Amino acid sequence: MPSVTYQERRGQIATYFDKTAMEAWSRLTSESPVSRIRATVRAGRNRMRQTLLDWLPDNLRGARLLDAGCGTGALAVEAASRGAKVVAIDLSPSLIELARERAPSVAGPGSVEFLVGDMLDPALGRFDHVVAMDSLIHYAADDVIRTLAGLAARTDRSLLFTFAPRTPTLAAMHAVGRLFPRRNRAPSIEPIGESAIRSRLAADPDLAGWQFARTERIVNGFYMSQAAELVPQCDA
Repeated sequence: MPSVTYQERRGQIATYFDKTAMEAWSRLTSESPVSRIRATVRAGRNRMRQTLLDWLPDNLRGARLLDAGCGTGALAVEAASRGAKVVAIDLSPSLIELARERAPSVAGPGSVEFLVGDMLDPALGRFDHVVAMDSLIHYAADDVIRTLAGLAARTDRSLLFTFAPRTPTLAAMHAVGRLFPRRNRAPSIEPIGESAIRSRLAADPDLAGWQFARTERIVNGFYMSQAAELVPQCDA
């Protein structure tokens, strides 16, 4: 069950992306001109999205995939083009509306269903693959592990997620971010060391039977995030 801190942070994230940051996020995830700093974030996000897509099978025909924290839907659309039946969910109604507006018609057997809601909703059902790109980076470590456990319980083949690695560079980026007026700040990112997240995952009984496979850190200007893949131990 989601903790109180998870619920509180979820509300902060939903408010930020649905109101404060909507216009900026729309530009960032488009091809519109942006500042030099945001251009590095855009390029970094594009690299991360491609990394996660590369970790999924080329042929997803018949597979069910959850895009957990889908934002404007770029990853969901690409997965659907490979044949997946994608459930793309986000806390922000405005982002989901934008994703629906941008989504092209998907040729072939794949499809995308865009929903407003919580990635942990059990009513979403079971999935072959789950992808959570930069949607857990605002949560404390304990809540990240609980969320992964909740997602893993409904996942059969792979769980891909990203976390903010604890590094001096990322700390410096956060220091710069604190210079922005409070009303313009995103909910703070919660850095986690790779060794810490590995040990927490290994110690959690609800994640028994799952283990790390691939991991890759993407650093591009003001973007830094680390991808990780969890798979059932029998598939590793």
